[in-house]
Amino acid sequence: MPVISASFGSVIPHCFDSVPFPPRNGAPEGDGRPLNDTRATVLIGRRRLHSGFLRALAFASMLSFLSASDRAGAAPAAEALFRQAAENGRAASESFQRCQRYVAAWLTKADPATGLIPRNLTQDGDYWNGRDAGADNYPFMVLTAWFTDRALLDGRLLDMLHTEQRLTARVDRLPDDYSFSKRGWRRPEVNLDEIIFDGAEYVKDGLIPLTEWLGPSPWSERMTGLIDDIWKHACIQTPFGAVPTLNFEVNGDLLQAGARLYWFTGEAKYLDWATRLGDYYLLGTNHPTRDLKQLRLRDHGCEVVNGLTELYFALKHVRPAKAAAYREPLHAMFDRILEVGRNEHGMLYDWVNPQTGQHSQGICDTWGYDLDGFYTMHLLDHMPAYRAAALKAMGSLQAYYTNYRWEGESADGYADSIEGALNLLNREPVASAAAWVDSEMRVMWAKQKPDGIIEGWHGDGNFARTTILYALWKTQGASLHPWRADVRIGAVRDEDGSLYLSFSADQAWSGRVVFDRPRHKEFMHLPLDYPRINQFPEWFTAAEGTVFEVEDLSAQRHWRATAKELTAGLSVELAAGQERRWRVRLAPSSAPVDRTK
Repeated sequence: MPVISASFGSVIPHCFDSVPFPPRNGAPEGDGRPLNDTRATVLIGRRRLHSGFLRALAFASMLSFLSASDRAGAAPAAEALFRQAAENGRAASESFQRCQRYVAAWLTKADPATGLIPRNLTQDGDYWNGRDAGADNYPFMVLTAWFTDRALLDGRLLDMLHTEQRLTARVDRLPDDYSFSKRGWRRPEVNLDEIIFDGAEYVKDGLIPLTEWLGPSPWSERMTGLIDDIWKHACIQTPFGAVPTLNFEVNGDLLQAGARLYWFTGEAKYLDWATRLGDYYLLGTNHPTRDLKQLRLRDHGCEVVNGLTELYFALKHVRPAKAAAYREPLHAMFDRILEVGRNEHGMLYDWVNPQTGQHSQGICDTWGYDLDGFYTMHLLDHMPAYRAAALKAMGSLQAYYTNYRWEGESADGYADSIEGALNLLNREPVASAAAWVDSEMRVMWAKQKPDGIIEGWHGDGNFARTTILYALWKTQGASLHPWRADVRIGAVRDEDGSLYLSFSADQAWSGRVVFDRPRHKEFMHLPLDYPRINQFPEWFTAAEGTVFEVEDLSAQRHWRATAKELTAGLSVELAAGQERRWRVRLAPSSAPVDRTK
């Protein structure tokens, strides 16, 4: 994959990454068969070669601007990359420190008797609920602790999961609001639709992203249990079978969860359930653009747009006849959104009336969530206009949306918008969009208070989610264990995919650097890493069965390591004030593994 610009002043220009490469002789890109990782690489390979060649020219031109001392060195390009990696390390370190402060601050607000965090710190501070405290805040405390404090993760935060399950389960395993003052239910009567809403949001926004990073865990067990019990209580009859709710947002949650749980577990029931909803929206009288008079493209509506795409992805691979039935109504939905749902910069409105073309004045911070769906449809059906929609929005960010107030003064608007940009940057490295992410992170970070609280509501968790996404971009997915605030790791890749790592510490430190793996394959069992809400993009990964050359330029030593060794962690020792530089690259397939290192 081409190197991703990882800061405002990146040493690797990507001004040509958004240049489309036309099919040879006007032929369609692909033959209509489902994509997997291998076929996707083949289909986009010519485009990447084309833009890669232009980037190589740009990179050669850039070298002329290096200092005289760099030009005199043996490897000026490598020196520039290591300097960039060190800069990225400072950004990643600040990211994790901010997240750790957020977690520490929110834990001081937990209910003393139960240990559960409240929904908010101002109003609604007397209860835990699944759709907010569980979905938006708690999971990113868990994820922060995975990176920065394993004792906290395995202790208090895992205890919070067990407590939540014990105290909030009201209908089988489905959660209801738990009041701290009442020591019981906030609502005296069972409202099944509200309870299903809580469970579905907890899964989609909280437990799915945890599972995307952690793989099988107690949190993934909670996820599958909630979806099983939601569908156990599907009692609303439709022409396509019983469904749990007619709530548009919640059905979007269930579409996403059903499609992803099918791959994660291998159990057909999840795909069966999601297909009932797909039929309801695409084959009946509830089509999002043909039948609805208002389609929300922001959160609380965009979930269906993406959810139908995720279902289509699964069906295209395992039930092609059903996918064929969905193709035309899905394309009609996306085409109508392109016609009436965008402003002149390619940004999506909060809502549209698909019948009349009327739309909101404001644009949505969740533009990237919707465009994930467009981009996935392009990967599946080879629709250049859908890819172009993503590129147009990304290309507009720096010029028109720097310091833009997505949701007024709230950090949450920045968090969602930056998340969408990072997810698309992983697929389309547009230089101006990368620069925009760097600048807007500073705007969002400025909203964090000295005590670590951001705004004092459940959306604070989204601040941490996006900050972790940003940090992983800056480290290319690598992390240090045990974490310490003064220890830094940053990374950047070159045109050949080699990883340049910079390590430094204010005080002596020893530990492990853990490299990311292709989680979409190894954890989620997906045949292709398509863009999706609530994922953590993969940057540099060590795929099972591969061998890498590791070069410690500081110590002038090198060795070979397997992917298994990289993902388990390689030992690193740092002296106080020392910078250590590594280069990691894929070894030739014939290279033996040195087991002595």
